[in-house]
Amino acid sequence: MKTKNRFIGYCVLLILILTFAACASTSKQESTGDYVDDSVITTKVKSLLATDDFLKSFQIGVETYKGTVQLSGFVNSSQASAKAVALANSVDGVKSVKNSLVVK
Repeated sequence: MKTKNRFIGYCVLLILILTFAACASTSKQESTGDYVDDSVITTKVKSLLATDDFLKSFQIGVETYKGTVQLSGFVNSSQASAKAVALANSVDGVKSVKNSLVVK
Protein backbone atom coordinates (compact mmCIF):
# COMPACT_ATOMS: atom_id res chain seq x y z
CA MET A 1 0.00 0.00 0.00
CA LYS A 2 2.86 2.38 0.81
CA THR A 3 4.45 1.66 -2.55
CA LYS A 4 1.20 2.40 -4.38
CA ASN A 5 0.74 5.73 -2.55
CA ARG A 6 4.35 6.70 -3.22
CA PHE A 7 3.94 5.85 -6.92
CA ILE A 8 0.78 7.97 -7.17
CA GLY A 9 2.55 10.84 -5.40
CA TYR A 10 5.46 10.71 -7.86
CA CYS A 11 3.05 10.64 -10.80
CA VAL A 12 1.21 13.70 -9.50
CA LEU A 13 4.51 15.51 -8.95
CA LEU A 14 5.68 14.62 -12.45
CA ILE A 15 2.43 15.89 -13.98
CA LEU A 16 2.77 19.20 -12.09
CA ILE A 17 6.37 19.65 -13.22
CA LEU A 18 5.44 18.93 -16.84
CA THR A 19 2.52 21.34 -16.66
CA PHE A 20 4.70 24.19 -15.41
CA ALA A 21 7.40 23.40 -17.95
CA ALA A 22 4.87 23.49 -20.78
CA CYS A 23 3.72 26.98 -19.75
CA ALA A 24 7.22 28.44 -19.58
CA SER A 25 8.37 30.76 -22.33
CA THR A 26 11.27 30.09 -24.63
CA SER A 27 13.01 32.34 -27.12
CA LYS A 28 10.58 31.23 -29.84
CA GLN A 29 7.45 30.60 -27.79
CA GLU A 30 5.50 32.85 -25.47
CA SER A 31 4.31 31.80 -22.06
CA THR A 32 0.60 31.94 -21.33
CA GLY A 33 1.03 35.19 -19.41
CA ASP A 34 3.00 36.78 -22.26
CA TYR A 35 0.28 35.76 -24.72
CA VAL A 36 -2.42 37.37 -22.59
CA ASP A 37 -0.34 40.55 -22.15
CA ASP A 38 0.24 40.74 -25.92
CA SER A 39 -3.48 40.24 -26.58
CA VAL A 40 -4.31 43.13 -24.27
CA ILE A 41 -1.75 45.38 -25.98
CA THR A 42 -3.07 44.45 -29.44
CA THR A 43 -6.65 45.21 -28.37
CA LYS A 44 -5.69 48.59 -26.89
CA VAL A 45 -3.75 49.62 -30.02
CA LYS A 46 -6.57 48.52 -32.33
CA SER A 47 -9.06 50.45 -30.19
CA LEU A 48 -6.97 53.62 -30.35
CA LEU A 49 -6.60 53.31 -34.12
CA ALA A 50 -10.33 52.70 -34.59
CA THR A 51 -11.37 55.72 -32.50
CA ASP A 52 -8.91 58.14 -34.10
CA ASP A 53 -10.77 60.22 -36.71
CA PHE A 54 -7.71 60.52 -38.95
CA LEU A 55 -6.70 56.83 -38.90
CA LYS A 56 -10.02 54.97 -38.65
CA SER A 57 -10.52 54.95 -42.42
CA PHE A 58 -7.33 52.92 -42.96
CA GLN A 59 -7.07 49.18 -42.50
CA ILE A 60 -4.07 48.87 -40.23
CA GLY A 61 -3.15 45.42 -38.99
CA VAL A 62 -1.74 45.06 -35.48
CA GLU A 63 0.25 42.11 -34.16
CA THR A 64 2.12 41.92 -30.87
CA TYR A 65 4.87 39.53 -29.80
CA LYS A 66 6.56 39.90 -26.42
CA GLY A 67 5.68 43.59 -26.22
CA THR A 68 6.81 44.46 -29.74
CA VAL A 69 3.96 45.80 -31.85
CA GLN A 70 4.02 45.42 -35.62
CA LEU A 71 1.81 47.69 -37.70
CA SER A 72 1.04 46.67 -41.27
CA GLY A 73 -1.25 47.96 -43.99
CA PHE A 74 -1.63 50.93 -46.29
CA VAL A 75 -1.95 54.62 -45.44
CA ASN A 76 -2.05 57.69 -47.66
CA SER A 77 0.68 59.78 -46.01
CA SER A 78 3.75 59.61 -43.86
CA GLN A 79 1.87 61.70 -41.27
CA ALA A 80 -0.71 58.92 -40.93
CA SER A 81 2.08 56.40 -40.51
CA ALA A 82 3.80 58.52 -37.86
CA LYS A 83 0.54 59.05 -35.99
CA ALA A 84 -0.19 55.31 -35.95
CA VAL A 85 3.28 54.63 -34.52
CA ALA A 86 2.81 57.36 -31.89
CA LEU A 87 -0.55 55.89 -30.83
CA ALA A 88 0.95 52.41 -30.55
CA ASN A 89 3.86 53.73 -28.47
CA SER A 90 1.41 55.42 -26.08
CA VAL A 91 -0.01 52.07 -24.90
CA ASP A 92 1.35 50.71 -21.62
CA GLY A 93 3.48 47.60 -22.07
CA VAL A 94 4.68 48.39 -25.59
CA LYS A 95 8.44 47.91 -25.79
CA SER A 96 8.89 48.90 -29.42
CA VAL A 97 6.92 49.40 -32.63
CA LYS A 98 7.85 47.96 -36.02
CA ASN A 99 6.35 50.08 -38.75
CA SER A 100 5.51 48.10 -41.88
CA LEU A 101 2.91 50.59 -43.11
CA VAL A 102 3.11 51.36 -46.82
CA VAL A 103 2.40 54.91 -47.98
CA LYS A 104 0.39 54.92 -51.22
